[in-house]
Amino acid sequence: MVDHRVSRRAAMGGAGAIMAWAASPARALLQSPNLTIPAAVDALLPRMTIEEKAGQLDLMVAAWAGGIATALNPPSTGTTTFETQLADAVAGKITGVFNGNGARMAQRMQRAVMRESRLKIPLIFAADIIHGYRTIFPVPLAEAASFDPALAEQTARIAAVEATAAGLDWTFCPMVDISRDQRWGRTMEGSGEDVRLGMLFAAARVKGFQGRDLTAQDAMMACVKHFAAYGAAEGGLDYNTVDVSERTLREVYLPPYKAGFDAGALSAMASFNEISGVPAHGNPWLLDTLLRQEWGFEGIVVGDYTGDEEMIAHGFAKDSRDAARIAFMAGVDMSMQSNNYARFLPGLVRDGLVPMERLDQAVRRVLAVKHRLGLFDDPFRRIDAKREQARTRTRSHLALARDAARKSIVLLKNEGSLLPLPRTGQKVAIIGPFADDKHDLNGPWVIYGDNAQSIDLAQGVREVIGASNVTVTAGSKVGEPLPGGIEAAVAAANAADVVLLAIGEAENMSGEAQSRTDIVVPAAQQALAEAVAKTGKPVVVLLKNGRALALQGAVKDAPAILVTWFLGSESGRAIADVLFGAYSPSGRLPVSFPHESGQQPYYYDHKPTGRPGGDAVAPYRATYRTAPNTALYPFGHGLTYGDITYSGLNLPATMAGNGALTVSATITNKGQRSAEEVVQLYIRDRIGSTTRPVRQLKAFRKIALAPGASEVVTFTLRRPDLEFIGVDLKPTVEPGTFDLWIAPSAQAEGVHGQFELLA
Repeated sequence: MVDHRVSRRAAMGGAGAIMAWAASPARALLQSPNLTIPAAVDALLPRMTIEEKAGQLDLMVAAWAGGIATALNPPSTGTTTFETQLADAVAGKITGVFNGNGARMAQRMQRAVMRESRLKIPLIFAADIIHGYRTIFPVPLAEAASFDPALAEQTARIAAVEATAAGLDWTFCPMVDISRDQRWGRTMEGSGEDVRLGMLFAAARVKGFQGRDLTAQDAMMACVKHFAAYGAAEGGLDYNTVDVSERTLREVYLPPYKAGFDAGALSAMASFNEISGVPAHGNPWLLDTLLRQEWGFEGIVVGDYTGDEEMIAHGFAKDSRDAARIAFMAGVDMSMQSNNYARFLPGLVRDGLVPMERLDQAVRRVLAVKHRLGLFDDPFRRIDAKREQARTRTRSHLALARDAARKSIVLLKNEGSLLPLPRTGQKVAIIGPFADDKHDLNGPWVIYGDNAQSIDLAQGVREVIGASNVTVTAGSKVGEPLPGGIEAAVAAANAADVVLLAIGEAENMSGEAQSRTDIVVPAAQQALAEAVAKTGKPVVVLLKNGRALALQGAVKDAPAILVTWFLGSESGRAIADVLFGAYSPSGRLPVSFPHESGQQPYYYDHKPTGRPGGDAVAPYRATYRTAPNTALYPFGHGLTYGDITYSGLNLPATMAGNGALTVSATITNKGQRSAEEVVQLYIRDRIGSTTRPVRQLKAFRKIALAPGASEVVTFTLRRPDLEFIGVDLKPTVEPGTFDLWIAPSAQAEGVHGQFELLA
């Protein structure tokens, strides 16, 4: 999938590079009206030296950072001090910094640049604002479990409101990678395994961060990442090779990126992985032919952290200078942290290996983005120390964090209606390494939040039933036994009426570079669960996790299981809301929980194969020796405190080729409690010119049902909903028979029928 018009072979010689660039359609984008910037800004270009132009394309980690920011993004270019970085900024050697230390730092840097630099080009300030700034919301995977894109737009909006007050113009979010292998640690940063859900959440988060007007003081530029298919890394191993067909790329992995760009995102981040032998940072087909020419993307492409430099280790570039040339000519406009563009682009231009037009194009794009952010009109519009204090962790922001957290919780199992628990008359033992203490609450990739400010489980439960009714026992550490821990836990369980077993993953077990070969509850915690289960006391498992897990033994067999993910600032209160019935769980799984780790990668919309498997182990079928080819808990699964039934499918027999099909079903709550149900519409194209998945989500609706109430839920399918990528790699729709389900999950029958798509 390399664009051979600007191939690596052609770029090996200076004359070849110039000729390839001149012939490329990308060259026409130089004059695109979409990139127009005011004459005063555009006039800067001829005044800039080559070195100053290259400086506008170099983004560096802030020297004044510290704490979590430094741990996540350690400086890779020596011992840069704030003073030396400030001097570089004034000299025009950098375009901005990321993961810095708030409004005071931004103000000092911007003031120096606007007073002392030759050209007075404002800096841009960026950060990893993934799921909150100071108010921390559920990790993105958890939030996707809400099946509520409007909620994601709200939380992104509040994150932007807080972050922009600290001087930030740009967030490296949303991550929209489809994650179909739960061993991959960065699963927690996206929206799971489904294409439609991923598209909706990508667009929602972009809109939330950017708001209605990018020049507004509370708007920040979104960055769609990681382009592309990072979630398809082989073996779920971070940074690993990706080798997928172009059909799979276009059908599964690309649509969420496109949705983010269509929603207005003005930046994209190249991914660390290669695709079919070509690293994304050096792939002109991906960054130019597809992204700019086919999709019409107008913004900037930024490299990931030293991603251009890493092409040397890939075996794709011979040295740092070669890496800079390859990345730049492929379409990476801005280098992150390697400093390669500032070091090498001037010489590459002078040597004829990089056309001056390409350099000017990239600089224009960066200046245009800074203009669209309003930085040329007011470089200090987002820098205000007083606003930074006033806008963070407000009462309304924390209220939204609590609401988002409880909407993200998924009830997997509730035998005998153990939940909700009564608020009086019971002694509760909270057992497990996540029972209390201010740790592992916010989740991975939090730069500016503080676990010490978040509400833990014990506090949340005590606020509901009183401290005298609660005991807390760790029982074990996260990954190893605690001396005397199991004995203390068993004693606590025996003295209680019900056990809340708080187990799962620590923050540092999910996220970047945290791939796991065995996605189970750690052995020490599993042993704790087995011992507690033997007491015979009712056990409610509260899973803390950043991915789907393969549940075993006493954890799998517990009468009640809640997936509580990493929920952020209001974790404990949100969990207590669900435990004690103040909120009926409404979350649904955005990832499938497998029977065993060895099923990975597993996803619900898999192909049937020529010997389809099913929900039982069968000879000479697509099943493992020890597990069926299904999920233990499938995508879309989640229970409520109601008793929900599906009936009365109303499905026309045919759909016109260019028409629409309206289908409905009756959803009833036969239970004694109010509930919210996520009603899901799936289809299967029975016969296609390329094989089709066993099911695909096409729409969903969340409805509220009082006890005894019913609602007729209606969906309308149109021709684009039936499209797939055909043999010619173009979207197509083919007449034929389609299965259709309106159901509570990807494996549930719900109500099922068929219709015929006419020619």
